[in-house]
Amino acid sequence: MPGQFSSAQVEALAALAHLELDRSEVELFARQLGEILDYADQVQQIDTAGVPPTAHVVTRHSGDRPDEVVPSLDLRDALANAPEVAPGAGFFKVPRVIG
Repeated sequence: MPGQFSSAQVEALAALAHLELDRSEVELFARQLGEILDYADQVQQIDTAGVPPTAHVVTRHSGDRPDEVVPSLDLRDALANAPEVAPGAGFFKVPRVIG
């Protein structure tokens, strides 16, 4: 019987989770956990033979967009507020962080 939880099983799970449950909670959780397992069993019974496996449920995400080349910030403007610039290299010069 995959959808049934005994009181002992719920008490064992509660002990692992460091939960103190009274008798009514043990019975309630045993029933609820059994219902969850029953539902999972129903889902397992669905015939998915003709359904191809997918990595995502949605085929197109709202964040997807085509790449477009657009003008970026001028190098001189980007380096204008830098405390120290590596001359000619076009990089910010920063203090060493890792030994």
